[in-house]
Amino acid sequence: MQTAPQIEFQGMAPREGLRDVIRERIAELEQRFGRITSCRVVLKAPGGHHQSGGLYETHIHLALPDGRSVHVGRTPKADERHGDVIFALHDAFRRARRRLQDEARRMRGDVKAHEPAPLGTVARIDRDAGFGFLRTPDGREVYFHRNSVLDGHFKELEPGSRVSFAEEEGEKGPQASTVRLMRKHGLKA
Repeated sequence: MQTAPQIEFQGMAPREGLRDVIRERIAELEQRFGRITSCRVVLKAPGGHHQSGGLYETHIHLALPDGRSVHVGRTPKADERHGDVIFALHDAFRRARRRLQDEARRMRGDVKAHEPAPLGTVARIDRDAGFGFLRTPDGREVYFHRNSVLDGHFKELEPGSRVSFAEEEGEKGPQASTVRLMRKHGLKA
């Protein structure tokens, strides 16, 4: 860590035993992700808050490279286990560890960015036979069957209807495996 961790006690006298527990938890986070640049932990004693009376609150802020950060700091819901200061600390650091792992995955690029489904328009439709063709933005036609249309919207499709679809290779060429009717302003039906 580039700067020494800041540990603050609010509404209570600083206790060296609690400082040690906090330092141990910070060290565990550093072992998992050694690029933490700074850390601030605020431990609030139970107060007269009507929402959290009798419960400890722990706020953790971890600064990471490239201006990224992880912050854990919510008032616990009415969970009497947060009346125990050690439980409150462990719970907050467990949540911080999870969020730190998620942020580390994003920094490494391990989080998949899902490509949006391609958009097309209904080129023609044969309701009696239960199939139709979609026109893709590049001008190709893709076959679809009534069973490929989601949420029973086959009967609502008209030539020119905007749809999103998943394309796959069928026996006779490209076909849409799922077709979703798009409503006005690009919203899905």
